[in-house]
Amino acid sequence: MNTRSLFALALLSFGGLALADDVAMPKADDAAPPQATAPAPLKLPARGSTMDSVEASFGAPSEREPAVGNPPITRWDYPAFIVYFEKDRVIHSVVK
Repeated sequence: MNTRSLFALALLSFGGLALADDVAMPKADDAAPPQATAPAPLKLPARGSTMDSVEASFGAPSEREPAVGNPPITRWDYPAFIVYFEKDRVIHSVVK
């Protein structure tokens, strides 16, 4: 057998390995409608804000924990978030 025949035989033998299935992809028009957008991020009191400005912007908290420690740390609970104060300044706001 010559080299050309061996090459042809090799192609016929291994040709089936190169076959693949067709994959149907939906067109952009057929795509599912977009999901509802995520809710807007919750606005929280900024670090360094005073107690008075937090209450003026967000209203009275649903609960006020008394100051603890030195320096005094106070906690105000709102329905969706908690605000921590050092003395009368916001040090951290946390989403519940």
